[in-house]
Amino acid sequence: MNSLHGVLRLLVLSLLALCSTTSMAKDFVFSAPPRGPAAKEAAVYQPIADYLSRATGKTIVYKHPDNWLNYQNQMQKGNYDLVFDGPHFIGWRVDKVQHQPLAKLPGKLSFVIFVKNDNLTINRADDLAGRTLCGLAPPNLATLTMYNQFPNPMRQPLVVEVKSFPAGYQQVMTGRCTAGVMRDKMFNKLQKQHGNPGRVVWRSNGTANQGFSAGPKFSNSDKTRITNSLLSPDAKPHLNKFFERFSKKKKVLLPANTQEYAGLGILLRDVWGFEQ
Repeated sequence: MNSLHGVLRLLVLSLLALCSTTSMAKDFVFSAPPRGPAAKEAAVYQPIADYLSRATGKTIVYKHPDNWLNYQNQMQKGNYDLVFDGPHFIGWRVDKVQHQPLAKLPGKLSFVIFVKNDNLTINRADDLAGRTLCGLAPPNLATLTMYNQFPNPMRQPLVVEVKSFPAGYQQVMTGRCTAGVMRDKMFNKLQKQHGNPGRVVWRSNGTANQGFSAGPKFSNSDKTRITNSLLSPDAKPHLNKFFERFSKKKKVLLPANTQEYAGLGILLRDVWGFEQ
């Protein structure tokens, strides 16, 4: 009897474990870059996860990745089913883990390389070979876009990492760095604040903005439902904190397609784990 009891107990435990695993497998993981503490990020993204769970009838769980290394690692493993982040990540996921872009912020992301006005020796990007350039650490899109202009590593500028675009701007104006790279809109804003002490020596063409992409665990009908839900006026109450952070003036999302993100994953080719 004791032997039979033990076998039955193991069988019950196995069934419970299987049910637990099956239940977990039904959860869809939503994530985004770790731009701040978990509680602060959850305030932005959890309402979106809850809203989309109701809209799709699926359990969509927001998970904060804790740090960039973990974020990249989980993405590379295909463990994220729904993600909001930059166009280079979306392009990589389209190519490598079968993601589909669903919705995006309006406008394009364009970047500038700039120097101080009185620096007359730098007039184009090529002049920066071997010189210092202040920028955010990769995988920041501005810095990766800049690197893409220098296919020969021996001709790249020496990047001095800064914590923010305003900090990089200040370092250029005080002479710590020869040049800097940042979003064009931020550069224009800082120029107005400080009396236009800088000038642009290179400007990118611009890419599609940040957006949402979904992986193969979602069915096509799920993806259509998510897209329609994100684009619906009904989404706005659930996206308030999201728009406050990313799009204060244009509180709207637009449809996204694969073509506009095609090839952008190449910008990550020198970032650990994203090698082509």
